[in-house]
Amino acid sequence: MTYNLKQFSLMDRDRDGKKDDPKPDTECRALVQIIGEIKPDILAVQEMGSETFFNAFQAWLKTEGVEYEQVEYLQRGDRDNNLAVLSKFPIIGRSHHTNEWYSIGKAKLPVTRGFLETEIQVSESYSFHLINAHLKSKVYNRLGQTEMRRNEARLLNKVVRKVLEENPDCNLLVVGDMNDNPNSAAIREVTGKSRKNLFDLRPQEKAGDAWTYYDHSAELHTRFDYILANAAMLEDAIPEKSAVIRHPLSYTASDHRPVMATFKAH
Repeated sequence: MTYNLKQFSLMDRDRDGKKDDPKPDTECRALVQIIGEIKPDILAVQEMGSETFFNAFQAWLKTEGVEYEQVEYLQRGDRDNNLAVLSKFPIIGRSHHTNEWYSIGKAKLPVTRGFLETEIQVSESYSFHLINAHLKSKVYNRLGQTEMRRNEARLLNKVVRKVLEENPDCNLLVVGDMNDNPNSAAIREVTGKSRKNLFDLRPQEKAGDAWTYYDHSAELHTRFDYILANAAMLEDAIPEKSAVIRHPLSYTASDHRPVMATFKAH
């Protein structure tokens, strides 16, 4: 399951100019209730706060009977918009891709949130690489938020290609909040333009909807959250057991809905 938690961190929620307000308990309870009902074996999250908040998140999960023995957390400096992977299976490999840079004109920029790569051993004969990503938001930037996101997507594809070059037969998933639509340049960059390295599983809910993000100000539903698989892992996907999660508490928990995919380990 991949899930953007919507600012599980200190934020200026009361607009007094100070970032000192945690995510409200009502939102936290809604988050963990949704996760607790699904109980995914592996959970990749975005918009995680400091390590203190990551520990608090795990404590919240325990109240719903969900515990993960294996975790990996990626924090970029003092940022409150971090990545984490929680797994019931052993994490046997960890890589923090935090030194990826791109240029727009004279400006040289880092990938803001980095990419969190793990390798997870499901059984003696089955493992896979999981890359958790959260690309540049659609918030205005004078350099062009669309171009910034496209460049981050290109560098994410570079990480994907490196994994597949080093491990041609490996299973690979890329998950997370890509902050763009399925037909966007950013998604084409991630999956590969000239050679397709990743395939969109496009989980959907029972009604057939695949949207994952609700923009309240624009009253717009769209799909920003993805589970992308390479050809090897695609063969193990079970589409009928994969879904965008519809839940009565979805809007309370986050502005994103969680996306789940199921695979057969062999």
